[in-house]
Amino acid sequence: MSQRHADISRSSQRLHCLDALRGFDMIWIVGGREIVNAWAAATGSPSLETLLEQLHHVEWNGFTAWDLVFPLFLFIAGVAMPFSLRRRVERGDTRSHLAGHVVRRGLLLVVLGVLYNLRGDSLESHRFASVLGRIGLGYMGAGLIVLRWKLGGQIAWTVGILLGYWAALSWIPVPGHGAGDLSPGHTFTDWVDQNLLPGRLHRGDRDPEGLFSSVPAVATALLGALTGTWLRNTTRTTATTLGLLLMGGLALALGGLWSTVFPINKNLWTSSFVLWTAGWSLIALAVFHQLVDVLRLTKLAFPFTVIGMNAITVYMLARWLPLDSWFTGWIPATYEGVPVVQLLGAGLVVYWLMLYGLWRKRWFLRV
Repeated sequence: MSQRHADISRSSQRLHCLDALRGFDMIWIVGGREIVNAWAAATGSPSLETLLEQLHHVEWNGFTAWDLVFPLFLFIAGVAMPFSLRRRVERGDTRSHLAGHVVRRGLLLVVLGVLYNLRGDSLESHRFASVLGRIGLGYMGAGLIVLRWKLGGQIAWTVGILLGYWAALSWIPVPGHGAGDLSPGHTFTDWVDQNLLPGRLHRGDRDPEGLFSSVPAVATALLGALTGTWLRNTTRTTATTLGLLLMGGLALALGGLWSTVFPINKNLWTSSFVLWTAGWSLIALAVFHQLVDVLRLTKLAFPFTVIGMNAITVYMLARWLPLDSWFTGWIPATYEGVPVVQLLGAGLVVYWLMLYGLWRKRWFLRV
């Protein structure tokens, strides 16, 4: 085997930076934001207050760092897709078997999302849309496209989804509001959810994880899959990192340009939002690729990796095992009126220790 082929073979193995980046993303969801909030309240630090402003969703049009957390996770799932599917092909799985695996995995995430939102109320008051459901549908749609179409077809699907979604929200008339009304509750996306999505909508007349806005989420996963295909055929070098940065800058430019006529909006998951978040995801991936896969700073990345390899587990734990609130009841000590357990991130520490135990036993919830 030539040196180039050997390098490509090594590059086709698991990207370690993906686990670390996924873990970094999850830390903010399961406790990181609460720690920043606690220290900002205790110290009144202007720097922390500024950071905290970035840790809240924009109400409608616009973008903050917190708006990246969700699409980054879905983008990472897309990046991992060509690697995982390739391993299964090498193991002897057929295309039909792989399609079944993708569908089962996507539907399981939808079910977990329903359970995550489960309350003791009636079905009419239950919210069926969810973050995990959006990830499941986005992953499933992208996975089936990747299995059926080669690179050119995947690009065509991505472009078609983004343009088609823009056209739908711009030109399909909504009863009572007409076409092109992008106000909250007035869009075609909201109309679909109001009429087809059972149960309660998160914002009353709309849901940021609804049915129709899951269509462009497929494009988010596809952009990740296209990135993963490229990474699977490159070596782990600084040149690859620079390539990721270049692609990230291009996606940001395209998303910013499109936002002048189709605003960046997480609630609607607009096409400009897809490109904008893909750009920042590529930049984040470039940073972690350089640190973990090029410079081999695996010990530095290890705390994130432990979380990233059991991301769904810790997400469900944080929902059903709210440790910080329990610890606050047991340990009433405060600093400047803020519970010490929140300042120390006690819940996040315990979650990590639990995941570390699972990591030691090589037990991972893979769905």
